[in-house]
Amino acid sequence: MSEKRTIHLRNLGCRLNQGEIDQMARQFSGNGHTVTAEPETAGVIVINTCAVTGDAVRSSRQTIHQMHRANADAHIVVTGCYAHIAPQDIQGLPGVSHVIDNLAKESLVSIVTGEPLSAPEVYDHEPLQREAIIGAGGRTRAFLKVQDGCDRHCAFCVTRLARGAGRSKAVAAIVAEAQGLVAAGYRELVLTGVHLGSYGEDQGAGFALWELLAALLSDTDAPRIRLSSLEPWGIPDGFFRLWENPRLCRHLHLPLQSGSDATLKRMIRRTSQREFRTIVEAAREAIPNVALATDVIVGYPGETDAEFATSHTFIEDMHFAAMHIFRYSPRPGTAAIKLPNHISDAVKKARSETLQALAHREETAYARQFIGQPVTILWEAVSGASAEGYLNTGYTETFLRARWVGKSVLTNTITPAVITAYEPETRLAQASPLAGYTHPL
Repeated sequence: MSEKRTIHLRNLGCRLNQGEIDQMARQFSGNGHTVTAEPETAGVIVINTCAVTGDAVRSSRQTIHQMHRANADAHIVVTGCYAHIAPQDIQGLPGVSHVIDNLAKESLVSIVTGEPLSAPEVYDHEPLQREAIIGAGGRTRAFLKVQDGCDRHCAFCVTRLARGAGRSKAVAAIVAEAQGLVAAGYRELVLTGVHLGSYGEDQGAGFALWELLAALLSDTDAPRIRLSSLEPWGIPDGFFRLWENPRLCRHLHLPLQSGSDATLKRMIRRTSQREFRTIVEAAREAIPNVALATDVIVGYPGETDAEFATSHTFIEDMHFAAMHIFRYSPRPGTAAIKLPNHISDAVKKARSETLQALAHREETAYARQFIGQPVTILWEAVSGASAEGYLNTGYTETFLRARWVGKSVLTNTITPAVITAYEPETRLAQASPLAGYTHPL
């Protein structure tokens, strides 16, 4: 496959997957191939799959079939967690030419093209060419993968099986990539990994995420840096003082999974109500108005009504700004699948709906506290226009989605603004940018 091709990239799952697909877009473009948003025009379709739940596996399979129906002539390359744990299930699907597991994913572009990767100097290309290199979606936020794999043994998690042992990129390599992304036009970097808090452990460095963030703040010009997901254990005292630097976004995702100590013990999670509360209190003390998001699993094997009630009470007391709620899904190869007392789908559904209602109330309460308050917004896109002007949308540093209708296109600028209203139905804040200012690019 040495001739230049048109590539379509499709992603499912987490921010780590998004970071990987964005990197592939830059690598394909840097090697002279064309990245397209239209699968119908592609000669190669790359699908980065997910397997975290049964629904994710079904969605991955459906996507493969959809891409083949959209373009029966394209070579479909399947990678990601589903490809890693069940390659035999994928190899016979229509249109699939390559199944590349997670351990070989870093070499995917070379495997597909038969070419070595070009040097990072692609970022020095002319602006129009550089725009194509930015990524498949032309994003203003870049997902920067700094770590992969996990050495923990949470009983429900298939990711450890799909991603392998924990391994970290070198600080110098991350800083160089980050500077390249900034030079390419990105205004925000989102650090991704399977277990960010374990960054550096494989190199004997302990909790080296602290040093990595310090290096990115001192040695790059990134206007914004955000963490994706940080497991709520092993975080050293004083870590959150780094957020005194306003370039670190006031937004933390701390996966709880359950607010019941009994359930957490069966999950083999390395935290408890007391320990989680201590981390939350430290974060809130150091980072005013920090947005705390979390993940919660309902219907884990053995979760009694009393355990769920305990979990609900604790979660309500944490006042999360956002929650991702999952119904437990048995995953092959995990310890949890062997546990007794699996919960019925009806009970899982009811518990999920109860927590979804709580999440909506808490998200609304958190967002509304910013009405009348100054924020900064990275404007990411224009999603339409009307007689009143362009519909600009973007995100605050606390990851509150905001919009402004006006005569200017603000895409890829960071501006101070005032939140004027919040709509719970659309989960959108109305914002009014302060006149005459854009973040220096």
